[in-house]
Amino acid sequence: MTTNIQISVRTLVEHVFKSGSIDARFRSQSAMVDGTKIHQKIQKTYQEGDQKEVYLSTVIPYEGLNFLIDGRCDGLLFQDGRMVIDEIKSFSQPLNQLEPQGYAVHWAQAKMYAYITAKDRELEEVDVQLTYVHVETEEKRFLKQRFTMNELERFVLEVIPSYAPYAKLLDDHRKKRNESCKELIFPFKGYRNGQRKLAGAVYKTIKDQKNLFAKAPTGIGKTISTLFPAMKAMGEEQINRVFYLTAKTITRTAVEEAFARMGSCGLCMKTVTITAKDKVCFQEETNCQKEACEFANGYYDRINEAIFDILTNENTLNRDVIEQYARKHRVCPFEYSLDLAYSADAIICDYNYIFDPRVSLKRLLEEQKKSTAILVDEAHNLVDRGREMFSASLNKESFLQLKKDFKGKVQEIYEAANKINLLFIQLKKVEEDKREFVLEQLGEDFLAGIHQFLIAAEEVLPLEAPPLLLETYFKVNQFVKIAELLDEHFVIYAAKERNDVTIKLFCIDPSLLLRQMGKGYRAKIFFSATLSPMPYYQDILGGGEGDYAISIPSPFREEQVDVYIKALSTRYHDREKTRERIVLEIQTLITNRPGNYLIFFPSYQYLLSVYEQFTQFNEATNTIVQEAGMTEVEREAFLAAFKPNQTESLVGFAVLGGIFSEGVDLIGDRLNGVIVIGVGLPQVCFERNLIKDHFADQGKNGYEYAYVFPGLNKVLQAGGRLIRSETDHGTIVLIDDRFLQSRYQQLLPKEWKQFTMI
Repeated sequence: MTTNIQISVRTLVEHVFKSGSIDARFRSQSAMVDGTKIHQKIQKTYQEGDQKEVYLSTVIPYEGLNFLIDGRCDGLLFQDGRMVIDEIKSFSQPLNQLEPQGYAVHWAQAKMYAYITAKDRELEEVDVQLTYVHVETEEKRFLKQRFTMNELERFVLEVIPSYAPYAKLLDDHRKKRNESCKELIFPFKGYRNGQRKLAGAVYKTIKDQKNLFAKAPTGIGKTISTLFPAMKAMGEEQINRVFYLTAKTITRTAVEEAFARMGSCGLCMKTVTITAKDKVCFQEETNCQKEACEFANGYYDRINEAIFDILTNENTLNRDVIEQYARKHRVCPFEYSLDLAYSADAIICDYNYIFDPRVSLKRLLEEQKKSTAILVDEAHNLVDRGREMFSASLNKESFLQLKKDFKGKVQEIYEAANKINLLFIQLKKVEEDKREFVLEQLGEDFLAGIHQFLIAAEEVLPLEAPPLLLETYFKVNQFVKIAELLDEHFVIYAAKERNDVTIKLFCIDPSLLLRQMGKGYRAKIFFSATLSPMPYYQDILGGGEGDYAISIPSPFREEQVDVYIKALSTRYHDREKTRERIVLEIQTLITNRPGNYLIFFPSYQYLLSVYEQFTQFNEATNTIVQEAGMTEVEREAFLAAFKPNQTESLVGFAVLGGIFSEGVDLIGDRLNGVIVIGVGLPQVCFERNLIKDHFADQGKNGYEYAYVFPGLNKVLQAGGRLIRSETDHGTIVLIDDRFLQSRYQQLLPKEWKQFTMI
């Protein structure tokens, strides 16, 4: 039986034609950047009769496989009666640093298009042209070769056998995968209340090619309730890939465990976990230049063998497994994980690999997106993360230091840095009585200056890469990319801090860009225990008309949790005078109800203030404190201290909205109570007020968008640490008089509204 393998020209040649290092910042094809505008400019110069973005496809049989190869050729030109295939490539490094004869992968792509064209049109010869264009200067280099049909056929018959073993490996695996997905049963004895409803909604969303916003209570088992229906949809070939997106490392572990549990029930699935570069890098200091890293140097010479090896022998490609094979094949573990993502069935990673325009997996083609489902865990976190992804800033101090560093050494860097520094000095004199102020637009001089800096830096960086120059180069690059996105969803502002000045492109409303970056995927499922109020999250996360929404009631009984409210003011100006009463409330609770408690504070400073008085008042009680900048080992030790069936109480002091207020499971007697100090409002600041004013101008409640909704979300997440199963019992104490206001009361979950005043 013949199997059809569909693959794009670009994917095919990128797999086969890899060479060099992953010094992706400045070298060869790795330095190529997204040049859609450049392509369009070149295509506008085509003559009458020339064609652009021409869809081409062919079928090539090989050893029982039919390779369905397709793609879009940049240009089919007609010059002097001859057919010319034009392949446009944009680049950012200086023209003189390009390989004189072009790059093999680019020639391969163009030759594949030439072969398909010659075959379809029965041509004996075809001309192939590579058009290299610099993204800043628009300087061009044209390389042209003529190929006979026989030469193109020989080329294709070399490429296909190189790719075939990998294609057969994937095809054989996907047959096993789909069969295992069809036969997969729910990996627990039964569904919890609400799980079946959530799973059904996820399945229907994927089937109907929609988006879903799901509010599902903490402890219901959201991970398996979203993954299991996605696996069933994969078995029915509705999707071919799943991305599970999360903001926290601890949640990724839970996803890996869910896949392992399904694996024990027969699921055959290749999963890859992408770990941040700075965590997984083998070097003491991350430096991807080939001179500094043996795992980067020659990466593409070894990566195909490394990919084939791990896919042949492993299904669970977590951090430990990837590191093991990366050392074996001497490849960068981070880049290795990214390359594996294109072969995997399920990818567990951070939000930014889908939504951040600067780091997203750009080789995921539109056709692949159509068969991919996105599961966005703890989706409430995507609001501020979205703002962060779509914002960028530059500061004066960096350019002043670069000016000093390169004076008398590299004139181009010195002049560019000096020009930008002078522009910052001028900016500092604007609105002298204000620390922060809004700018109407970026000045033409400033934009010209940072573009000049990029060109100068790209001349120097391949030769030497001082850390500050490298860091500033990346920041400027990011700034330029974000500057291209500026619209009414952004505010440009300047901030002064002593002698420094910062310009920030601040994305106030990330909804449009989140929608655009998620466009093309078959389905997106946004889920969290705290998507409340739902209309707010649908609005701010880029929801649209026709999206599905579901709210799952808590599966737990109201009598499992005792909720108390203490009406004390925790406002900043009242904290000193109410601190002692808060300490007394904590002491009274652990005296009357001994056990393990977590107390959450709106700031670290407030935490330390109360902690200091508590320990003076009660030296006997065991305490543990969240420290700033804790390592993973320290975090694990903090949580491990909460043991079940302890004879003495343990009180943990933590920060609201911090690492221990969500994604943490302390089941049973490991946690007996949660105390939340304050309503979680973000600190009043310039940016939050910009958010408030922006949404107020749109006729919405700006104060709630900027302060109330994000604040209460932290409270709900913290309280959600308590009841994690049907057998859990515990106490929640909310300390703040504002919890009695209708604005906050209506946002509390149903099971919290039967509270007792203390």
